[in-house]
Amino acid sequence: MAKILIVDDELQLRQSFQRLLAGEGHDVRAASTGEQGIKLVREELPDLVIMDVRMPGMDGLTALRAIREIDARLPVVIMTAYSTTETAIEATKLGAFDYILKPFEIPDILALIEQAVEAGRRMRARVDMMADGEDGEGTGQEPPGEALVGTSRAMHQVYKAIGRAAPTDALVLVRGESGTGKELVARAVYQHSLRGEKPFLVINCVAIPDTLLESELFGYEKGAFTGATNRRVGKIEQAGGGTVFLDEIGDMPLGIQAKLLRLLQEKQIERLGGRQPIPVDVRIIAATNTDLEAAVADGRFREDLYYRLKVVTLWLPPLRERSEDIPPLARYFLGRFSREMDMPNPGITPEALTYLEAQPWPGNVRELGNTVHKALVFSRGGPLGEPDLRQALEASRGVRPGSEGPTCDLSLAADQTMQELIRRTLSESDSDNVFDELMDHVGRLVVREALHLTGGNRTRAARLLGLSRPTLLAKIEKYGLRIETQVS
Repeated sequence: MAKILIVDDELQLRQSFQRLLAGEGHDVRAASTGEQGIKLVREELPDLVIMDVRMPGMDGLTALRAIREIDARLPVVIMTAYSTTETAIEATKLGAFDYILKPFEIPDILALIEQAVEAGRRMRARVDMMADGEDGEGTGQEPPGEALVGTSRAMHQVYKAIGRAAPTDALVLVRGESGTGKELVARAVYQHSLRGEKPFLVINCVAIPDTLLESELFGYEKGAFTGATNRRVGKIEQAGGGTVFLDEIGDMPLGIQAKLLRLLQEKQIERLGGRQPIPVDVRIIAATNTDLEAAVADGRFREDLYYRLKVVTLWLPPLRERSEDIPPLARYFLGRFSREMDMPNPGITPEALTYLEAQPWPGNVRELGNTVHKALVFSRGGPLGEPDLRQALEASRGVRPGSEGPTCDLSLAADQTMQELIRRTLSESDSDNVFDELMDHVGRLVVREALHLTGGNRTRAARLLGLSRPTLLAKIEKYGLRIETQVS
């Protein structure tokens, strides 16, 4: 649940937003003027502001400047019925998270709200550096947010490197296997830097198609490509004064690598389709699990960019090389997920910790956290024991209990069943939305089973599925599911 402030002079729009977002599980506040909006930002400290541009008295852009003075990390979505290139550019340069035109489709605005809330969470959620995994619960101390946990020599080297790199403006490259916590390290560097009160924007270089990544990073000019009806500012410009985290940079296309190199060397960018260099002030933190040396040798990564990125390299060790950190990590995850699921911390037995220490953890800290989370979801009271963790780990790895390998026969049977359903639907349906119908059918089954396994507890079901609670509630309503036991 997020606290969202709506600032618009239209009563009907404010009421519509309140009904829509309250139905999604959000806490909604409303203001009819820019002045009232600024007052509520100071008093309520919302997670997101959605604000109109044209209002009586103080307009939206002026209010946005004032909000940025209060908290530059607060995401603000600007909306208007009057689209002008100048307004869009000004709003984005002032740090607006995005810019949307009225009228808009409900699914589009809900998706944008979820992205903005998550971006704000990443900026604000502190990253602690904990040794023993104990969170101070019951001592009156504030429980930690996300944390880097460990007492091993390797983790102490990581803590020291963060402390040395953070106060500088140097480019930082975080390297390590998948699941070792590279984004947490990037956020820790950001939060302890001189730019810690400025924006922090995350770009995953493999999650965005190559054709869109360049415009996402650098923006584009009107007419740069088909559909580019207006100029758009990219994330690099938008984060002015702040930090941009480029995740999975080792998979960045070569053409975009050249533009990134120019940014690092000259502190300038060019929008797609533009010819005018634009000065920018951002700090870059990058991360990769790719063997960059091999990529350079193969011609998949620019050698000059490789050496430019190596100003400060921070290596994260795999979990198998710091097994002494597994018990404190397990205790940390148990405390964290217990709080998030609003249930008592059951504790964990010494035998269970010994079992966890003996595992290879190819998915590293992420896999360990998922295993503890899954064991907690299905726990029946009492401390988590070795059987609980073994069952959760085998389920995550696709191993049938009591077997010695993946359940290939079960996966094959499931695939065959799905193929039969797909073929039958494709051959019999005359709908124009067959793909959506199939996705909804599968989604309905998945959500229904998650609710069944968690006894109807929507918070636990959302965690199990890796969804936000508002997203799960929207799917429950969309699929028309009935919840027998409403425990939230």
